[in-house]
Amino acid sequence: MKKIFTIGLSLALVFGFSFTSTDTAEAKAKAKTYKNCTELNKDYKGGVAQSSKVKNKGGKTKYKPFVSKDLYNANTKSDRDKDLIACEK
Repeated sequence: MKKIFTIGLSLALVFGFSFTSTDTAEAKAKAKTYKNCTELNKDYKGGVAQSSKVKNKGGKTKYKPFVSKDLYNANTKSDRDKDLIACEK
C-alpha cells in the first residue's frame, strides 16, 4: 500500500510541475506587445487572429493567422480594418 501511495504522489508532483511550467511560458509569450506589424510578422507571418472563427475582410491572404486571444488583445492597435485579425498578410 505504501508503494502505491508513493508512486501516485510522485506522478502527481511530476505532472503538476510540468503543466505549471508550460502554462507560465505560454502566458509570457502571449502577452508580448509588438511595436508595429513588421515586428509582429517576423514571429507570426500570417498575423494574429482573436479566434479561429473570424474571417478576413481585406481579401486574399498568403498565410493563415496564428490564433491567440491574449496576443491579439495585446496588439489590437495593429488591426486597422477591425476584422479581429492583426497584421494579416
